[in-house]
Amino acid sequence: MEKAIVLAASAIGAGLAMIAGIGPGIGEGFAVGKACEAIAKQPEAKSSVTSTMFIGCAVAESTGIYGFVVALILLFINPFVGQL
Repeated sequence: MEKAIVLAASAIGAGLAMIAGIGPGIGEGFAVGKACEAIAKQPEAKSSVTSTMFIGCAVAESTGIYGFVVALILLFINPFVGQL
């Protein structure tokens, strides 16, 4: 019975960890939109704006990847089952 509770809680935790993917998606979309606006206003600054946008998107995406890794660990490796 305890194992079933731990597995159910792990599945719920994995689902909650995947909510971490929402923030990077919204943030990256906002950053790309603002970069397009900046390039439209100052086309000569295209390379600078683009490189800064890519660095920012990479940093934002790392948060989503961390959430995905936590979800995979909870679903497949599940270190809490060994504690029973």
